[in-house]
Amino acid sequence: MTDVTHALIAAADRGHADVAATVEKAGLRGVAAVLINEMLFRAHLDELAALDGAGEGSLVITLTHGGEETSVLVSVGPGGVEIGKAARPAEIPPTVIVQGVCEAALALYGPPERVSSAGPEIRWPSPHTMVPRLVRGPAVPRLFHAVVQRVVHVLERSRPAHLTELAVRHGTDKWGFLHQYTQHYERHFGHLRDRPVRICEIGVGGYGDPRAGGGSLSMWKEFFPRGLVYGVDIADKRALDRPRITTVRADQSDPEALRSMAEEFGPFDIIIDDGSHMSPHVITSFRTLFPYLVEDGVYAVEDLHGSYWPQLFEGSEEDLNDPAYTVGFLKQMVDGLNHEEFLKKETRVARPTDRTIKGMHFYHNLAFIEKGRNEEGGPIASVLREAPEILGVEGLQ
Repeated sequence: MTDVTHALIAAADRGHADVAATVEKAGLRGVAAVLINEMLFRAHLDELAALDGAGEGSLVITLTHGGEETSVLVSVGPGGVEIGKAARPAEIPPTVIVQGVCEAALALYGPPERVSSAGPEIRWPSPHTMVPRLVRGPAVPRLFHAVVQRVVHVLERSRPAHLTELAVRHGTDKWGFLHQYTQHYERHFGHLRDRPVRICEIGVGGYGDPRAGGGSLSMWKEFFPRGLVYGVDIADKRALDRPRITTVRADQSDPEALRSMAEEFGPFDIIIDDGSHMSPHVITSFRTLFPYLVEDGVYAVEDLHGSYWPQLFEGSEEDLNDPAYTVGFLKQMVDGLNHEEFLKKETRVARPTDRTIKGMHFYHNLAFIEKGRNEEGGPIASVLREAPEILGVEGLQ
């Protein structure tokens, strides 16, 4: 299923013909399974199932291609979400949503301009069953329309939720009592939202429990509807793997393990370090993975308090510029932004990132490093180095 998902995302970026070719190669049923899984993930039907007294609702999702079609029944009720079978015999026939499989793929994984304005066809049950006031029959439960509306909302690519809402929905602590990171992430990642990005996050959460954690991975999956999300953790978290979410077991203090992961799944558009918060680990991860960040990519480091706290993270408050600790290490790269302005060559040792970091942004406990060419030149500094007497500057040898 993972290979089909990746192929569909790539094809949807190119257009209808490439999606059709992918369907022909993978088969309608295989592609439909991927797309329906994605629809239900984004529709959050489990939220409806938890509503008290909402009753039951069901729908049939039918995807078509070249005269063929495949259908799946989805039922929602107090027992949860059932795929492929009804929770119990339905008193009201299910609504049927019909769409071409290529149009559905473009709606889910294509850029906004490729989403069809026509949307899916909705086949409601007979009016005789839908209007109980006019005929004798069962009342229409609250869930009946809501289930359909949520799936159609996904296929019509209506305005997606803000990142803070997704953080709450998926139970990640990137927003809440401990941190308020989502507003900053949305500011720096928002322009990438409709692109087929690759996101690598170090630290899945849940500690050693193989089924715990992963809230932020699901948040990123929903925030980037065309994105592939990779979670790196020292514990085995494969139980959390889902379509578009892949976990990799690796120690962030081991450069070889990180390189192996990046060679297989990179390069990445976004890398987020939410791992151990230990300065040596953070620095090792950055040095190893920054080369695997694409041009114009963003590297984020969370929980900078670890740089200062000796008790929990072996940090230090003694020398706030010490490059052995995360914040001091980042501060040195701030000087690198202005590497072309130093008049005395011996002022500092040139660093590999001087020419490859184009911007840095700091917030409370959170830093963003933007990759890009930093070679704009320093014309005034260049003149002063060659002729320091112009402004009465001496000793620039």
